[in-house]
Amino acid sequence: MGNRIQKFMVVGALFAWGLFGHMPHGEAAQILIHMKTSLAEDDAQICAVPNVVWAMTKAGHQVKILVDASAVTSVTKGFGWVNNLFRSDSTALDHAALPERERQSLAEQMDVPLEKVPYNYGDYFQFLKSLGVEIYGNQTMMLLYNIDPSKVDSAVIPIPLNQMVDLFAAADQIVVY
Repeated sequence: MGNRIQKFMVVGALFAWGLFGHMPHGEAAQILIHMKTSLAEDDAQICAVPNVVWAMTKAGHQVKILVDASAVTSVTKGFGWVNNLFRSDSTALDHAALPERERQSLAEQMDVPLEKVPYNYGDYFQFLKSLGVEIYGNQTMMLLYNIDPSKVDSAVIPIPLNQMVDLFAAADQIVVY
C-alpha cells in the first residue's frame, strides 16, 4: 500500500468530516457504508473503510457496513484458486497488513494505545464488530461469485436483497466505497 492509499485515506477522511460536519453536535446518525470494491481491484477504497467507520463510531454514530459487489471476494476464506490451495482458512483482508505508520496515526487520532490498533484488515473488521458495527454481505453477489456463505468471514452476515433494501431505507446517511 503506497501513496495511492494515503491520498485516498486523506480524501475519505475529508469527505467524512464534510459529511458529518453538517450534523448538529451530539446527534447520532444511522450510517450505512456501502463497500463495493475488492481488495484486489483497488486496495485504497476497501482499506479506507475501517478508518472512517472507527471515526464515525467514536463520534457516536451507529454504523453498518454492507459488503457488496466484488468486495464479497475480500471477505471470503480461500477465494481464488491460489488462496484455495494455500490459504483456505483466511481471507484477503487477513493478509493485508496495516502499515506501521498508519497504525501509529490511528493510535494518535483515536487516542488509544498502539497495542489496541489491529495489525491487519481482517482483524480490523473484527475489532469494528466489537465496537458494535454490524457487517452484512450481499448473498446474491456471493451466489454470482460462486461463494459458499459458510466460507465468508464470521464478522460478515450474509443477507438477501430484501434485507439490503431495509438497510438502505433505514440509513440517515450512505457512504459508498
